[in-house]
Amino acid sequence: MFDWLNAISRRLAHFLVHVPLYVAGPAMILIGALDSSLLSLPEVNDYLVMARCYTHPRTVYFFPMFAAIGSVLGCSLLYTILRRGGQAVLHRRFRIDLVLRVERAYARFGILALAVPALLPPPMPFKIFVATAGALQFPRRRFLLTILVARSLRYYIEGTLAVFYGERVGRFLKDNGLLIISVVAGLCLIALAAYLLSSRGRAAVARGKEES
Repeated sequence: MFDWLNAISRRLAHFLVHVPLYVAGPAMILIGALDSSLLSLPEVNDYLVMARCYTHPRTVYFFPMFAAIGSVLGCSLLYTILRRGGQAVLHRRFRIDLVLRVERAYARFGILALAVPALLPPPMPFKIFVATAGALQFPRRRFLLTILVARSLRYYIEGTLAVFYGERVGRFLKDNGLLIISVVAGLCLIALAAYLLSSRGRAAVARGKEES
């Protein structure tokens, strides 16, 4: 993590920890929305949620939801921009080879192509999946619900772990981010393979081929 990002995280965490909840909640929503749309502050949201929950353990029941709501709002803005701009805007914003990989992921894995990046901590890229969902006109309701569920699960897990283990959680996520991504992605692929091999999965694939 860059030094300037560390400084921003510390100052924001100090602010959110010491201000009343009626200020910290809206501030967390705003920070989450900006990070998921116009800005790029990797790990900051996770750090802020953990800092608040560690300092005020009772807020673990609801504070992670502020971060999740902010993320949904920011993702919705980015989704809308790309939905209107289409493939042309997407290709100007991201490398074409990366866009093609994400498009193939959507074609192959469907909703998991969005849910897994939303659930995993950095360094897993995320905005390109949101932008591609907009350019591909992924159903809006399904998109927003997926983001809300995945982000809520992520922040609630981090907040709960922070209550019990404190700052060690942040260090663990930073040092083992790639390992976590690999393990979760592997589990998702195993679950997907098991589904496709089941009778229900084969029936769904058959229906998809008939519709196409």
